[in-house]
Formats: sequence, C-alpha cells, structure tokens
Amino acid sequence: MANTYENLQMSHPCFGGHKNNAGRIHLPVSPRCNIACKFCDRSINDVEERPGVTSKILAPEESVEVLKKALEICPDIRVAGIAGPGDTLATDRALETFKIIGEKFPSIIKCMSTNGLMLNERADEVINAGIDSLTVTVNAVDPEIESRLNDYIIYHGEKIEGVEGAEILIENQLAGIKKVSEAGITVKVNTVLVPEINADHIEEIAKAVKEAGAKIYNIIPLIPQHKLKDLKAPCCAEIDEARTKASKYIDVFRHCQHCRADAVGVPGKSEFGDQIYQRRTRIKETFSHG
Repeated sequence: MANTYENLQMSHPCFGGHKNNAGRIHLPVSPRCNIACKFCDRSINDVEERPGVTSKILAPEESVEVLKKALEICPDIRVAGIAGPGDTLATDRALETFKIIGEKFPSIIKCMSTNGLMLNERADEVINAGIDSLTVTVNAVDPEIESRLNDYIIYHGEKIEGVEGAEILIENQLAGIKKVSEAGITVKVNTVLVPEINADHIEEIAKAVKEAGAKIYNIIPLIPQHKLKDLKAPCCAEIDEARTKASKYIDVFRHCQHCRADAVGVPGKSEFGDQIYQRRTRIKETFSHG
C-alpha cells in the first residue's frame, strides 16, 4: 500500500517533510527524454544546480550500492526519487530500479517524476512498481499554450509537432493522473511558470489536475535557457500571485529547491551529491531525445 498524502507531508521533502529534516536521494537512471521542451537544457555536468542535470547515468543495478552509501552518510534520507535526467517512462530503467529498491529497502519511500506522455499507457506498471508518490509536470491544459512550450513529442517512435503533439500529451497526462491516483498513489503536479506564456492559465491547470486526482501543486519559476533564454524569469510577486490563484483549487507547495537529477541530502540544509556520485566532470555533454 502506497504512503498516504498525510504521511508524505511528514516524511517527503517535496510535500513538506523538509520541516522534519527529511532527506532524499535522486537516482539518475533515466537517460532518454520523449519531449523537446523549449525551456529544457538537459546536461551531464558537475556545475549547474537545476533539474535535468546529473554528473553520470546509473544502471538500475547500481542503485543498491549508491543508496546504501547515501544512507550511511545521510541517515535522514527517507525518499529515493528518480527525476531524470530524461523522462522516467521513456525507458524501463526507472521502473526496474524501483522494483530493486522495493526489495532491498522496503521502508524507503519511492518517488518518481515524469512528463506524463506515457503515463496513461504505463499506469499499471507504475502502480505495480510500488511507487508511493508521483510528480507529473503539466505546463498547460490548453494545446495552443502547450505548443508554445514544446517543440515536439516522440510518441511511439513518431515525432509529432505543435498543437497535435500537445493534445496527445495533455490527454495522456490527465488520464494517467486519474489512473494512478485512483490506485492510491499520491500525485503532485509541477508547472513551470513562464510569465509570457502560461501565467494567465494557472487556475485552469490547477483546477484540471485537481479534478484528475492530484493532491498538491508546485509552481516552479522558469530558468531562462535554451529556446526560451530571452524570456524573463518570474519575479517573486508573479510566483506568489500564481500560487494564490492555484490555491483556490488545490494545496500548493511553496519550498521547491530546483534540485539536480542527482541531488542527495536534505533540501536547503545539506548536500552530499559530490561524495555519493564523485562528481568531477567539468564539461557539459550533449543530451539527445528519442
């Protein structure tokens, strides 16, 4: 049985558990992504502190020793999460890793992040993997708006651009959230706030994902980069306004730290990624979609 939302609020740093010094480790096992977001610059390096970045890609079987070492260094770790650097459902590696962790570390909370493109089709696999919490990034529920944030999706081997791709993505996201939430998995939704594109759309997103079954909503400020590098990041007032609008419909999380895909420790208090992953790569490598 998956952890309840109330339990996660006490023991998961992305649900409020940071107040209790709850730590997490991100296991970077997912190498590929199936969406080309215009704001996303995935990279392999030791330098940047943001999502989509890791110093290496782990094989699923490596996760046991990595997690064991992390727990020795940071006993506050209560969550093993997989948040990239690619999408967790674009390959089988994340689900394989969670099955291994469930057998070797049954008390660890298992948390997965996905863009949701394959969530509807792979919902049963997600449920059977014993995942406790799932984060789905939903940046719009209007295909016209979504198409301004993504160049294309890769869906069953086909590259689909524009509004057509956005329609498929949104439909699969909402249907997938419904399936996994009905199975008892706590769903958190992330939205990247891009003031010039989706700031006036936040209430619609919050309402739609709440109706689909999401429990908590997290608004992440845009990091201007890649094809949206010339747009401005939202200021504090814009972020607060978006959170206030969303809170009419759903609980809002307000303490996101923009974590790397290989983060280790208690967010905002400790970071042991250098010790666990022996970061030393000082260059940026390219990242492919497919």
